[in-house]
Amino acid sequence: MDLRQRHIPVMLNEVLKYLAPQDGKTYVDATFGNGGYTTAILESADCKVIAIDRDPTVLKRAQEVKDKYGHRFEFVSGCFGNLRNLILESVDGFVFDIGVSSMQLDDADRGFSFSKEAPLDMRMSLSGISAADIVNNAEEKELADILYTYGEEKKSRQIARKIVEYRKTKPIETTTELAEIIYSIIHKNFGQINPATRTFQALRIAVNEELNELKNGLSAATDLLKPNGRLVVVDFHSLEDRIVKKFFNEKSGKTNGVSRYMPQTKNDTDAIFEVISKAVSPSDKECEQNNRARSAKLRYAIKKGVNND
Repeated sequence: MDLRQRHIPVMLNEVLKYLAPQDGKTYVDATFGNGGYTTAILESADCKVIAIDRDPTVLKRAQEVKDKYGHRFEFVSGCFGNLRNLILESVDGFVFDIGVSSMQLDDADRGFSFSKEAPLDMRMSLSGISAADIVNNAEEKELADILYTYGEEKKSRQIARKIVEYRKTKPIETTTELAEIIYSIIHKNFGQINPATRTFQALRIAVNEELNELKNGLSAATDLLKPNGRLVVVDFHSLEDRIVKKFFNEKSGKTNGVSRYMPQTKNDTDAIFEVISKAVSPSDKECEQNNRARSAKLRYAIKKGVNND
């Protein structure tokens, strides 16, 4: 499988449909990765794209895009949670592809995958606290809380206890070493999700502070959008999607009813977005062609336009 096959941008057609790029406008690809969304946006209209990524390994690819599109493309190193300090102008649209990229998963040395032996790293930025630091130094309760909160792992306490017991003899250094500890608690069954999936997800989210970065990024993007600007978010698991859905509802003026039997109400005076979507799912065809798409959901919102009254 070559790079073009592996690094397929998820829900690309839907992203273009709801972002609706136009000539002369400026858009931000907040999660550049291999540049799939960026290049598609640049090809779809005579516009400008500012791309952001915290991963230093994407710089070579960013330069390739710069060489091709010139002044229409700008790359900024950093995390989208810091958007307010990275983007210094109002823009017409944002797109976010949340979570680990297929490039990072496919690079065994990055330590994101339990199926490939590698140092237990998981740092998207290649700096800061690693997954090994957390696994080998966190208190048992803290470990259990991380696994339960970020991975929704029902056996978080048992796994945390086993990790603490194991590390008394030696540090946990590799992905496969951690996976085997998990398998001793939850046995692998053919055809079912790998038991290490939720623990690895939890550690990755903790290492990269992904949920806080998402909240900060959505808030900043909303402020930086011009009137009628569009915010498109593709996410891949329930924790992310709850944050996106709640944020869009709040910024569109929706509030929860006083009980579950009463509908949501809407306060137009508080609304920043005038249109928000329900979750959009990938097509069956895309899911067949790209496994990563199967858990994807897309949500988008359009900022209120200028009131001419």
